[in-house]
Amino acid sequence: MIIKPVIKGVVAKNAHPLGCQQAVKKQIEFVKSAPQIKNGPKRVLIIGASSGFGLAARIALTFGGAQADTIGVSFERGPNEKSLGSAGWYNNIYFKQEAKREGRKAINIVGDAFSKETRSQVVEAIETYFEGEVDLIIYSLAAGVRPKANTDEFWRSAIKPIGQSVTGNTISLEDDSWNTTTLEPATEEEAESTLKVMGGEDWSQWVDELINSESIAEGCKTIAFSYVGPEVTHPIYLDGTLGRAKIDLHQASHALNLEMANFSGGAYATVCKALVTKASVFIPGLSPYLLALYQVMKEKGTHETCIQQMQRLFSTKLYGQDKVPLDGERLIRMDDWELEPETQSHVSELLRAMNETNFAQIGDYAGFKQEFMQLNGFEYSGIDYTQPLKTEDFINLKP
Repeated sequence: MIIKPVIKGVVAKNAHPLGCQQAVKKQIEFVKSAPQIKNGPKRVLIIGASSGFGLAARIALTFGGAQADTIGVSFERGPNEKSLGSAGWYNNIYFKQEAKREGRKAINIVGDAFSKETRSQVVEAIETYFEGEVDLIIYSLAAGVRPKANTDEFWRSAIKPIGQSVTGNTISLEDDSWNTTTLEPATEEEAESTLKVMGGEDWSQWVDELINSESIAEGCKTIAFSYVGPEVTHPIYLDGTLGRAKIDLHQASHALNLEMANFSGGAYATVCKALVTKASVFIPGLSPYLLALYQVMKEKGTHETCIQQMQRLFSTKLYGQDKVPLDGERLIRMDDWELEPETQSHVSELLRAMNETNFAQIGDYAGFKQEFMQLNGFEYSGIDYTQPLKTEDFINLKP
């Protein structure tokens, strides 16, 4: 079959396996040439390892100096006779191939990270492949639903403001159109459900499970990814249901830090730069900000992709120095370049001028969309997307 991109709104419905392979290789090439991670972890667990920051962290730690062995947990869709499956499925496969080529262990566990069964599998894998202990736990889940324990019910996240409605602009990647939408405020039930899905409770439960199974090595650290953003994004983000969940995540890091201190380790919420990920394109009002931010940061030479962020995180913040640099709220700030006053001033200027007729010219829409397409294996040079692929060649590949 010939794989052409299918986009509905801001969701890619398919992926190109060879493009996913190219994406993994390009990230590996970058971290090998970047400043290397010194004194990094050797046995790493990544919960949410198949795309975005989770995949980038896995690549950085394996190929960017630490030479880590990894266990990656993800919930991805494999191929069948009608579809070749999700991008994350192939990211897992091609990452493992490259890691094995360099003598590194790469264990892929495909399953629901919220389930007891998956946690049991992880503990067993740590015992089998890591001599029973991990040196770093990365929590990078971006799920929309979380099952309630011992029931058939789910908590479902809702990206909404709290207290009052918010009107903002979104960009449909399906037809490159600018749309204005008004979001009504979340109910208390929606806010609480979002906190349950995206807050710190599940991260805490994962770490507690690993402590109870005696899987924590001396000096072990754990991090979870967050976002705060500038004031212009606060009505829909920090002041909304997502922000409430992220604040809960930050608070969880403080409690976990006390637990990890028993192992001479630490727990840190890591605030990343705004980037195009499968999760971020869903957030109403964030797309115009990303267009303006990309335009300004590329002009200044400070723009970073997921892989660049992760290599800098591990080589300059989490490892390689005596003390992890934190702000007053105990957060690792990887959004430091994004929030530079000069950068934000210029971004605000562009946003004030941006509208439905000029957004592609004023902002970096071409770069924004290309990053989105490349998340799913499309728009890579060197790949002939007109060539048909044999489904059976990919059905036989296993993560």
